[in-house]
Amino acid sequence: MLKKLILSLFGVLVLSSCSPRDVLTRRLATDLISASSAFKTPQQFSLQTGIVTNKDYASPEYLVLQQHGWISASTARCSPGVAAPPCWDVLLTPSGVETVRSLVPAEGTDKTLFSIPVARRELIAVTGISKQGSVADVDFTWRWVPMNEVGAALYSSDLRYSSTVGFRDYDDGWRLVVAQSAARSGQTLDDALKNAEHVQ
Repeated sequence: MLKKLILSLFGVLVLSSCSPRDVLTRRLATDLISASSAFKTPQQFSLQTGIVTNKDYASPEYLVLQQHGWISASTARCSPGVAAPPCWDVLLTPSGVETVRSLVPAEGTDKTLFSIPVARRELIAVTGISKQGSVADVDFTWRWVPMNEVGAALYSSDLRYSSTVGFRDYDDGWRLVVAQSAARSGQTLDDALKNAEHVQ
């Protein structure tokens, strides 16, 4: 009886000394990635009206805005030394004004450069964890979720991305790698998201 009591107390002491962050599980990795500011930062789209280069006007994003009838343009003189002709004078159409007005702060509606939040990331799954001592690489898949009409036009929620991020085991448990240095291995979450690959 005394032996069982001692074993029970020992088990309680061992369990109470462990933190939920001591073991890097897929659940912990999911929670830490999803809660990080880099992952939660919405994707912004910069819409430039006024004189733009042909390269900008012919970009896939501007072509989508043209197809939706949100922008129109006429040829314009290029600024000296800025770009080779042709250049375009881009205007928001009435439909574009209505669409953009609801997405930018009221004080920003008279500008020529609009920063529009268009999509947020959604973590689909942690697909693997490779640990080596106090460091680990975590593979995960994610997608863009449009936040509005412009986001839905520019980002498909059907596309999946694959990323790998570094984790490190500290005295208080596992954490995401947030700063790159020669002494540390693993890719930061910012780099992991920038280097994401489409999943087939």
